[in-house]
Amino acid sequence: MSKRNSQAAKSAARERIRAQQEAERKREKRKRAVIVGVSIVGVLAIAGGVGYAVMEANKPGYWDAAKDDKLVKPANTSGANGTTVVLGKDSAKKTLKLYEDPRCPVCAGFEQAVGPTIEKDLKDGKYKLQFVGATFLDNGIPGEGSRNALSAMGAALNVSDDAFLAFKKALYSAKNHPAEQDDKFKNDSYLLKIADEVPELKKSASFKKDVKDGTFDRWALEMSEKFDDNKDGVRGTPSLVMDGKQLTAPGSKNAPSTAKDFKTVVDKALKG
Repeated sequence: MSKRNSQAAKSAARERIRAQQEAERKREKRKRAVIVGVSIVGVLAIAGGVGYAVMEANKPGYWDAAKDDKLVKPANTSGANGTTVVLGKDSAKKTLKLYEDPRCPVCAGFEQAVGPTIEKDLKDGKYKLQFVGATFLDNGIPGEGSRNALSAMGAALNVSDDAFLAFKKALYSAKNHPAEQDDKFKNDSYLLKIADEVPELKKSASFKKDVKDGTFDRWALEMSEKFDDNKDGVRGTPSLVMDGKQLTAPGSKNAPSTAKDFKTVVDKALKG
């Protein structure tokens, strides 16, 4: 091979190597560009997801928004916001206040044990009963069943006093009242199923519509606020108050849990 041919071969080899190196540099550049692009998209996606999550977290929940709903007061109520619910004969001289939370398991036990006595006392005109609904368990045990059930109770009250009392009894029954951690009352379908046990509600189309539409959701919040702001010193449920004094079982700071103890403390308060 001549010297000239040898030099040409070397030059060609160097050119091939340079071209390969240039091609490799371009491939690496493209690869880095793709990685950076994907990373940016990923960061934006994460940022967008975080932003959406924050936005959703700060978005008012259903019951927060319900505070701005139009207030519809159930029939058979009185007071500025329709939160005074008094049941029984007008001829009764004294009024027994009963504070209850729909989800409260102790309230359920109280209703099952003492409810029949209260029902008889109201028929006999022994006293009037003022119901004050609470919903604090929705905060203590996160959920919305107390508020939703209280709204449904407003719908029952809108039908009649008797329908309200019968529905309340059914809600607290051993058959229907859920465990403390089970937020069954948040479901309208479950509340309507229970209401079917009350003939007056089973045949009431307006009651069913009010439950499904949440007609008395705002009222339930107003009632709950009445409990929170009560002047009787009540902080838990069930609680009984007559003439501004809390009635508790003998030797206890809690409401009586038996019909016998209930009769004892109520008869004493009626004489006082």
